[in-house]
Amino acid sequence: MAQRGRKPKPTALKKLEGNPGKRELNQNEPQPTKKAPRCPTWLEKEAKKEWRRMGKLLEGLGILTEIDMAAFAGYCQAYARWKEAEEFITQHGSMIRTPNGYLQQVPQVSIAQTNLKIMLRFCEQFGLTPSARSRIVAGEGSIEPADEMEIILMGGSL
Repeated sequence: MAQRGRKPKPTALKKLEGNPGKRELNQNEPQPTKKAPRCPTWLEKEAKKEWRRMGKLLEGLGILTEIDMAAFAGYCQAYARWKEAEEFITQHGSMIRTPNGYLQQVPQVSIAQTNLKIMLRFCEQFGLTPSARSRIVAGEGSIEPADEMEIILMGGSL
């Protein structure tokens, strides 16, 4: 049976955000090794470039792991297709005239929009948007509380 409600947030992400809900953290969640997967050979050339560019950054942040290969490949492939469609639109325009004289949008506009949406969903999963990053606190959420009351409110003791 499918789970209802919001999908659960990974424990690592909760820790980086400082566990804002103060709910008990899942101590039994799998902890994959923080090592970037190999770039799949089947990715398009532009997708492989994006894999190398973003893979290094995400691995450095400890976000990209071996088990994230498919999700990250999906992001990279969507990026390559989005870029290709945008380059076509820049070069040829977004509209064509049909044999009947009507203006019609070129298919690349839809391709670009679809792949941009796909990219942005993956970006949110990997913390690659400003709003996704704003919820992450570097250093495992270890912010120094400003005063004694904050220490108590954060679940600590004096």
